[in-house]
Amino acid sequence: MDRIAVLVVDDEESVRTFLSELLGSAGYQVRCAASGAQALEMLSGGSFDAVLLDVVMPEMSGLEVLRRYRSAGGNVPVIVLSALAGADDAVRAMKMGASDYLSKPFGNDELQDVLARALGTRAPERQAVAPPPRAVAPPVDPMADARVLISTSPAMRRARALVERIADTDVPVLLLGESGTGKEVIAREIHARSQRRGKPFIKVNCAALPGELLESELFGHERGAFTGATAEKPGKFELADQGTIFLDEIGEMAIRLQAKLLQVLQDEEFFRVGGKKSVRVDSRVVVATNRDLEKEIALGNFREDLYYRLNVVAIRLPPLRERREDVVPLTDHFLKKYGRHYISGVSELPKEVLQAFADYDWPGNVRELENMVRRLCVLKDATLVLDELSAAGRAPASAPSLPTAYGGDDGTYGRVPEEPVRAPPSSSVQVLELPARAAATGASAAPAPAPAVPEPVNSVIPTPRYANPFDVPQPPPPPAPAGEPSLKDIGKRAAMLAEREAILAMLQRTAWNKRRAATKLRISYKALLYKIKECGIIDPRASAEL
Repeated sequence: MDRIAVLVVDDEESVRTFLSELLGSAGYQVRCAASGAQALEMLSGGSFDAVLLDVVMPEMSGLEVLRRYRSAGGNVPVIVLSALAGADDAVRAMKMGASDYLSKPFGNDELQDVLARALGTRAPERQAVAPPPRAVAPPVDPMADARVLISTSPAMRRARALVERIADTDVPVLLLGESGTGKEVIAREIHARSQRRGKPFIKVNCAALPGELLESELFGHERGAFTGATAEKPGKFELADQGTIFLDEIGEMAIRLQAKLLQVLQDEEFFRVGGKKSVRVDSRVVVATNRDLEKEIALGNFREDLYYRLNVVAIRLPPLRERREDVVPLTDHFLKKYGRHYISGVSELPKEVLQAFADYDWPGNVRELENMVRRLCVLKDATLVLDELSAAGRAPASAPSLPTAYGGDDGTYGRVPEEPVRAPPSSSVQVLELPARAAATGASAAPAPAPAVPEPVNSVIPTPRYANPFDVPQPPPPPAPAGEPSLKDIGKRAAMLAEREAILAMLQRTAWNKRRAATKLRISYKALLYKIKECGIIDPRASAEL
């Protein structure tokens, strides 16, 4: 029997190589195309059983490839590969005849499952093969990458005690708190301590997909339910049967879907999209949100009956600035987790860094702290992290100054207070050193820095809660003009800072969809692209992972 032929269409060579090795080891015959034009040529002259098509490609996008292929009468199942910010593209692709979609990044099992649905009975039998060597990370301690709850604060101890009390029950749980406070960690702890721990834990981010796709993602669809639905697809609730389903960002769910979710909670059954027969499930539901649901109810954005159905047990997680005693233990944990990948023999940070960490407010909470420690391990230069904390007025006024050797270019900073954050490390423990950045002996004195301009408060669009939306570190805004700034320069600087924060907030709200953000900000798309470049904002889809 001939092997099933799959065409992989992606402009990135590393992605094509990875998918070729992965699918080849699973029993598929794989061919690759590096562009849309090459893909159309191969499809017109060859025989394929399925197509994996990337949406974002230069010259000819994946959507255009799909449109031309379907217009020419092509009927092979096409699976669209879309990033998080490309949810709208995924919707358009499904309407244009795509069979299914995969959100990047995806795992081997997800890829095999979506191909099996598209191919039906023709799919090769799943083989227990290991992923290609190039796709496997170096072996590490399992606890290093595990998401664990690390806290000594009274508020988090109370939360953990409540988790222990309700874990074995099947009541819905509502997790409240700012983004990055550890709601997913608590949800996994609830599952791990319950009698369902041997069953699936399924996570769905309700803010990552628009309503059209979220309904199919949660409840599945029948074959022929809409254009491109060439095979039956089970939803996340079915996959979580006997286990736990975690609905993150529940406050972003559309009202229409909230009604269907309420039916599942009440009756433990639902209808797939296009289905005529109800599906019964037994899933423990845990939901999380960073919104004030009572205010959302008053605004008409959230159903009151669903709120009371979910609010059987509510666990509120405090932000990191309200439990500063957890900063040092969390820093130690992340240093051990990432240090082994990027630096060796370092198990302590300088006390200056720890003091700055302890005094910082961490608007991005634990997620921001984790990214900061990871960045520190990669850069191996603590002064860069300290500069980032103090850039644009982000560091609190009470933050200590640094020693001359580790201070500003003109050497005007004072000394660090003598009191250490904790007991000094023993001689057997290495400490990450802070390299001196002051000019060598005989160097001319640098000019005095321009006075910092306080960051204005934007009264129209609130400052985002994350310092780094989507875990992508954003650089500080462009520096102020050298020398004594004029009133005009100060005004321009303040306006740029306000625009930068407003654009970051809107990009975060629209999942980095620039066209939607431009529409909501009432500027042209080209103007937004210019502003993003001028303010030094990094697009997460174009950022290399640290």
